[in-house]
Amino acid sequence: MQYLLALDAGTGSIRAVLFDTQGTQIALAQEEWTHLEEQGVSNSMRFDFNANWQLVVGCIQKVLKDSAVNPVDILALSATSMREGIVLYDKEGKELWAVANVDARAAKEVQELKENFTGIEAEFYQESGQTFALGALPRLLWLKNNRPEMYAQVAKMSMIGDWILAKLSGVIASDPSNGGTTGVFSLNKRTWVSSMARKVGLKDDIFPPILEVGSVLGCVSEKASLATGLSTQTKVVMGGGDVQLGSAGLGVVNAGEVAILGGSFWQQIVNIPKETHPPKDMALRVNPHVIAGLSQAEGITFFSGLVMRWFRDAFCDMEKLQAQKENRDVYEILEENARKVPVGSYDILPIFSDSMKYGKWYHAAPSFLNLSIDPNICNRAAMFRALEENAAIVSSINLENIQKFSGVTFSEIVFAGGASKGNLWSQIVADVTGYSVKIPRVREATALGAAMAAGVGCGVYTSLKSAAEELVVWEKTYTPNLQNKAIYDGLKEKWKSAYEAQLKLVDDTITTSMWKAPGL
Repeated sequence: MQYLLALDAGTGSIRAVLFDTQGTQIALAQEEWTHLEEQGVSNSMRFDFNANWQLVVGCIQKVLKDSAVNPVDILALSATSMREGIVLYDKEGKELWAVANVDARAAKEVQELKENFTGIEAEFYQESGQTFALGALPRLLWLKNNRPEMYAQVAKMSMIGDWILAKLSGVIASDPSNGGTTGVFSLNKRTWVSSMARKVGLKDDIFPPILEVGSVLGCVSEKASLATGLSTQTKVVMGGGDVQLGSAGLGVVNAGEVAILGGSFWQQIVNIPKETHPPKDMALRVNPHVIAGLSQAEGITFFSGLVMRWFRDAFCDMEKLQAQKENRDVYEILEENARKVPVGSYDILPIFSDSMKYGKWYHAAPSFLNLSIDPNICNRAAMFRALEENAAIVSSINLENIQKFSGVTFSEIVFAGGASKGNLWSQIVADVTGYSVKIPRVREATALGAAMAAGVGCGVYTSLKSAAEELVVWEKTYTPNLQNKAIYDGLKEKWKSAYEAQLKLVDDTITTSMWKAPGL
């Protein structure tokens, strides 16, 4: 038996997942990591590369131990990671500084770039599909302004998944799907645009080689082999961004295919030709896909999964006790109760994430509108269903906006992540959007995508597309109820108007925004 190893560096944890070459999961090890705020640096999120490397090593060692496989039988490995997170190195390849994905320390630098270089964000966005909010340029400028001695030593930059591969192989490189999220990149040419850095007074020679996903970097180095127990015969293969490799793990590999990833945040992604220009209003994000020739238009819905967790923990003690007594998932009980609530949840309007407005990205204060004092109408079941409906409504708005600028049409959606386990939620997504919703059998789509990349590098699969066709299996399909869709269409228009009014309360400093992008 031969195997492929995936290393998945998410926002909250690092996981090592071992698969066989048929895509069957053999073993998994996971360690949570914490990104701490730097002392005296507000809104910072430091990536502790020293401590976190030990967690990576520990996960690899545990997978080897638990699986009892011969390390020589692991043909190849690859990595995927949170996007936007960057690692900076000196000329010897030693790490100097690193931040996780939503590090927001550079608010002042974002404003400085916009004020000193009029129109430059829109100019760069048209080439890269990214705004400054989470990009690399403001963070590099922050380092130059606040840690000039360290900035002077910077010789290379990579993404966090690339850092794992560099630690294992000794080779620093990046790929389009993850490197593209820095904003110093061309969607069409799928490579760095170093002149962007030069134009704003930053180093332009720190960007490493760009390799497509599935390219071989080398083999596990002797030093890494001693640390991890991996074989020096195991190939180290270029991986990519977690959303894009997760898409491959879901079979979303052709133009016009669509997925909603329902996790802590929800992403709505649509595959589009790489020549497609981003929208002029900068409302949405566009990223390079892991499939050469494709980009992905992306909408993001903030906190959809985290809001559910908050609602469960704040209000649903009775359902939690019932779940414990019956040895069931509390969300299963909440969905059972929510099924009894009419479509539209009595017009309850949850105000949490706005539809995506990437160029001016902020949210209203968290709230519920249109509640009733009738306990038969306004209760936990109705509010829970309203939250499920709202996540689907905001997702559908993002998908409609993607269709408007890209011209791409579609008829079905792949729905994955923790939210897709809910039968009611999956049906609501179908009813709100009007599209068939397909649920994949494999839940570890991101890790599977990384394993696919490793398999391409060692010749097990000819391409990511062929790997997806071979490995992705569907569990269930939900067909939309068009009568329900008509109700949701009306609710969607009410929600849009209500959200605009709630944003005005933030603008008038009456309420506090749930989240604002750096520089606003």
